[in-house]
Amino acid sequence: MSKLKVAFGFVATLTAGIALATAAQARDLTVVSWGGAYQDAQKKVYFEPFKKAAGVPMNDESWDGGIGVLRAKVQGGAATWDVVQVESEELAVGCEEGLFEHLDFSKIGGESAYLPPTVDPCGVGAIVYDFVLGYDKDKIKDAPKSWADFFDTKKYPGKRGLRQGAKTTLEIALMADGVAPKDVYKVLATEEGIDRAFKKLDTIKNDIVWWKAGAQPPQLLASGEVAMTSVYNGRIDAANKAEKKNFGMVWNGALFTIDSWVILKGSPNKDAAYKFLDFVGKPENQAKLSENIAYGTSNKDAPAKIAPAVLKDLPTAPENMKNAVEISVPFWLENIDRLTERFNKWAAK
Repeated sequence: MSKLKVAFGFVATLTAGIALATAAQARDLTVVSWGGAYQDAQKKVYFEPFKKAAGVPMNDESWDGGIGVLRAKVQGGAATWDVVQVESEELAVGCEEGLFEHLDFSKIGGESAYLPPTVDPCGVGAIVYDFVLGYDKDKIKDAPKSWADFFDTKKYPGKRGLRQGAKTTLEIALMADGVAPKDVYKVLATEEGIDRAFKKLDTIKNDIVWWKAGAQPPQLLASGEVAMTSVYNGRIDAANKAEKKNFGMVWNGALFTIDSWVILKGSPNKDAAYKFLDFVGKPENQAKLSENIAYGTSNKDAPAKIAPAVLKDLPTAPENMKNAVEISVPFWLENIDRLTERFNKWAAK
């Protein structure tokens, strides 16, 4: 009898141990985006409606990007994130390194539902967005027309906001120096072109305020800390709508790119993650996002559900694309390390 009791005791202890281990592994779906007005819009049209419609418990967090962050999450074996919105270089590198699950598009409406550039083995497009020149119309009456005006501190006095890093900053500097948008990467592919970009940056170096998070540029404009800034186009739109700002933006020479949703490798919530991606991939839901913040979306049928007045302010509107430059993923994959190192040394001088 005592042996039986011991055996039962052992089984009970083992079962309790397994239950505890399972409870430790089990957690709610966690979706990670870029914070600020953009994530506020996502909460309104994606996160909260998804939780109600699917009955799936979900948390959302924000981050500022960086492939190193994702490596640490996945390779550390204790990833607390499931679905993450990433930039194009992070998508390419992370997919190659095996940090992301290969997507089964049959679970999210099929590849044919999405615009071809937004379909990737490891990711599905979340938004198409631009880095534009932003300014406050109440403070600058004579609207700037180009990045050349951005660098003209005599005509337009005041500080300038730029995203901290080589990517987008060097492209902007070359366009300000007279390089046509279509030729930016041809010039940047040469050592002379890189030198030219840094030389142009030297001309406003003492006037630059660096920003990291997308929520910062509208704050810098609102406080008057900068007269102009590079900024995500949707953040200007959101500040004008939600905070009744009178910010303007210049589409000429805008830099556009695609952000994608990925599922981190080894996510314990893969089924819930696919349900989420399916929900946010539907055209009617994507149309609501564009109506709340001016970003283009990935589902082919979404534009037909958006009012013409909203469509004209999206990055994907033909007029806004006319003189825009697509950020080159191949260029930055090849050059990000050396140009970041050079940029950091230059900025520290």
